[in-house]
Amino acid sequence: MTEHLGGAVIPTGFDVPVEPLRRAAHYTGEPGCIADARAFAAQFLQQLRTEWCAIADARTDGELLLMVSELVTNADRHSTGPYILELEGTDTAVAVSVYDSSTALPRRFPKDPERVGRHGLEIVHALASEVTVERVPVGKRVRAVFPLRRD
Repeated sequence: MTEHLGGAVIPTGFDVPVEPLRRAAHYTGEPGCIADARAFAAQFLQQLRTEWCAIADARTDGELLLMVSELVTNADRHSTGPYILELEGTDTAVAVSVYDSSTALPRRFPKDPERVGRHGLEIVHALASEVTVERVPVGKRVRAVFPLRRD
Protein backbone atom coordinates (compact mmCIF):
# COMPACT_ATOMS: atom_id res chain seq x y z
CA MET A 1 0.00 0.00 0.00
CA THR A 2 1.23 3.48 -0.74
CA GLU A 3 0.11 6.69 0.95
CA HIS A 4 0.17 10.03 -0.81
CA LEU A 5 0.87 13.02 1.43
CA GLY A 6 1.07 16.43 -0.17
CA GLY A 7 2.21 14.91 -3.46
CA ALA A 8 4.89 12.73 -1.79
CA VAL A 9 4.62 8.96 -2.16
CA ILE A 10 5.41 7.14 1.07
CA PRO A 11 5.74 3.34 0.97
CA THR A 12 4.01 1.76 3.95
CA GLY A 13 5.66 -1.65 3.76
CA PHE A 14 2.45 -3.40 2.74
CA ASP A 15 3.00 -3.31 -1.01
CA VAL A 16 2.25 -6.61 -2.69
CA PRO A 17 2.98 -7.46 -6.29
CA VAL A 18 -0.07 -7.85 -8.50
CA GLU A 19 1.61 -9.31 -11.57
CA PRO A 20 3.51 -12.60 -11.56
CA LEU A 21 7.28 -12.35 -11.66
CA ARG A 22 8.39 -13.13 -15.23
CA ARG A 23 11.86 -13.74 -16.60
CA ALA A 24 13.14 -15.34 -19.80
CA ALA A 25 16.53 -16.44 -21.08
CA HIS A 26 17.74 -17.44 -24.52
CA TYR A 27 20.15 -20.35 -25.02
CA THR A 28 22.09 -21.37 -28.11
CA GLY A 29 22.67 -25.00 -27.21
CA GLU A 30 26.40 -24.56 -26.66
CA PRO A 31 28.06 -26.51 -23.83
CA GLY A 32 27.11 -25.17 -20.43
CA CYS A 33 23.62 -24.02 -21.39
CA ILE A 34 21.86 -26.51 -19.13
CA ALA A 35 23.92 -25.41 -16.13
CA ASP A 36 23.25 -21.78 -17.05
CA ALA A 37 19.50 -22.49 -17.19
CA ARG A 38 19.63 -24.10 -13.74
CA ALA A 39 21.49 -21.08 -12.35
CA PHE A 40 18.95 -18.76 -13.99
CA ALA A 41 16.09 -20.71 -12.35
CA ALA A 42 17.82 -20.66 -8.95
CA GLN A 43 18.23 -16.89 -9.18
CA PHE A 44 14.58 -16.57 -10.23
CA LEU A 45 13.46 -18.60 -7.22
CA GLN A 46 15.51 -16.39 -4.90
CA GLN A 47 13.93 -13.30 -6.44
CA LEU A 48 10.49 -14.90 -5.99
CA ARG A 49 11.27 -15.39 -2.30
CA THR A 50 12.22 -11.74 -1.99
CA GLU A 51 9.49 -10.11 -4.07
CA TRP A 52 6.59 -12.50 -3.50
CA CYS A 53 7.58 -13.87 -0.06
CA ALA A 54 7.44 -17.33 -1.64
CA ILE A 55 8.25 -20.16 0.72
CA ALA A 56 10.47 -22.77 -0.89
CA ASP A 57 12.72 -25.17 0.99
CA ALA A 58 15.78 -27.04 -0.26
CA ARG A 59 13.60 -29.91 -1.55
CA THR A 60 11.54 -27.44 -3.56
CA ASP A 61 14.69 -25.85 -4.97
CA GLY A 62 16.07 -29.22 -6.02
CA GLU A 63 12.84 -30.40 -7.62
CA LEU A 64 12.30 -27.17 -9.56
CA LEU A 65 15.89 -27.21 -10.83
CA LEU A 66 15.49 -30.86 -11.83
CA MET A 67 12.36 -29.99 -13.80
CA VAL A 68 14.13 -27.09 -15.52
CA SER A 69 17.07 -29.39 -16.33
CA GLU A 70 14.82 -32.02 -17.89
CA LEU A 71 12.87 -29.54 -20.03
CA VAL A 72 15.96 -27.67 -21.20
CA THR A 73 17.84 -30.92 -21.88
CA ASN A 74 14.96 -32.11 -24.06
CA ALA A 75 15.01 -28.85 -26.03
CA ASP A 76 18.79 -29.07 -26.34
CA ARG A 77 18.72 -32.64 -27.63
CA HIS A 78 15.67 -32.60 -29.86
CA SER A 79 15.72 -29.21 -31.58
CA THR A 80 18.04 -27.87 -34.23
CA GLY A 81 18.27 -24.33 -33.01
CA PRO A 82 18.23 -22.09 -30.00
CA TYR A 83 15.62 -22.35 -27.27
CA ILE A 84 14.03 -20.07 -24.72
CA LEU A 85 13.40 -20.73 -21.04
CA GLU A 86 10.57 -18.65 -19.61
CA LEU A 87 9.72 -18.59 -15.90
CA GLU A 88 6.61 -17.09 -14.35
CA GLY A 89 5.93 -17.28 -10.65
CA THR A 90 3.96 -16.20 -7.62
CA ASP A 91 4.09 -17.27 -4.00
CA THR A 92 2.29 -20.54 -4.83
CA ALA A 93 3.70 -21.83 -8.13
CA VAL A 94 6.28 -21.46 -10.88
CA ALA A 95 5.35 -22.05 -14.51
CA VAL A 96 8.33 -23.26 -16.54
CA SER A 97 7.99 -22.90 -20.32
CA VAL A 98 10.57 -23.98 -22.87
CA TYR A 99 10.23 -22.93 -26.49
CA ASP A 100 12.28 -24.67 -29.17
CA SER A 101 12.38 -24.88 -32.97
CA SER A 102 11.31 -28.52 -33.32
CA THR A 103 7.71 -29.17 -34.33
CA ALA A 104 7.90 -32.77 -33.08
CA LEU A 105 5.91 -33.09 -29.89
CA PRO A 106 7.61 -34.93 -27.02
CA ARG A 107 6.53 -38.47 -26.24
CA ARG A 108 5.86 -39.68 -22.75
CA PHE A 109 6.92 -43.29 -22.44
CA PRO A 110 5.21 -45.72 -20.06
CA LYS A 111 6.97 -46.35 -16.76
CA ASP A 112 9.72 -48.89 -17.20
CA PRO A 113 12.41 -49.10 -14.51
CA GLU A 114 14.61 -51.16 -16.85
CA ARG A 115 14.61 -48.57 -19.65
CA VAL A 116 17.83 -46.58 -19.83
CA GLY A 117 17.13 -42.94 -20.61
CA ARG A 118 13.98 -41.26 -21.93
CA HIS A 119 12.65 -40.59 -18.43
CA GLY A 120 12.69 -36.77 -18.73
CA LEU A 121 9.01 -36.16 -19.44
CA GLU A 122 8.07 -38.83 -16.92
CA ILE A 123 10.03 -36.89 -14.27
CA VAL A 124 8.42 -33.60 -15.30
CA HIS A 125 4.93 -35.13 -15.01
CA ALA A 126 5.79 -36.48 -11.55
CA LEU A 127 6.90 -33.04 -10.31
CA ALA A 128 4.35 -30.79 -12.03
CA SER A 129 0.71 -30.18 -11.24
CA GLU A 130 0.05 -29.51 -14.92
CA VAL A 131 1.97 -30.17 -18.15
CA THR A 132 0.94 -28.86 -21.56
CA VAL A 133 2.55 -29.12 -24.97
CA GLU A 134 1.55 -26.99 -27.93
CA ARG A 135 2.85 -26.06 -31.33
CA VAL A 136 3.78 -22.41 -31.78
CA PRO A 137 4.68 -20.60 -35.02
CA VAL A 138 8.40 -21.35 -34.63
CA GLY A 139 8.21 -24.86 -33.15
CA LYS A 140 6.69 -25.88 -29.84
CA ARG A 141 6.25 -24.88 -26.24
CA VAL A 142 6.37 -27.29 -23.32
CA ARG A 143 4.92 -25.75 -20.15
CA ALA A 144 4.92 -27.31 -16.69
CA VAL A 145 3.46 -25.76 -13.56
CA PHE A 146 5.42 -26.51 -10.41
CA PRO A 147 3.57 -25.99 -7.11
CA LEU A 148 5.73 -24.45 -4.39
CA ARG A 149 3.53 -25.96 -1.69
CA ARG A 150 2.45 -29.55 -1.60
CA ASP A 151 -0.70 -30.24 0.43
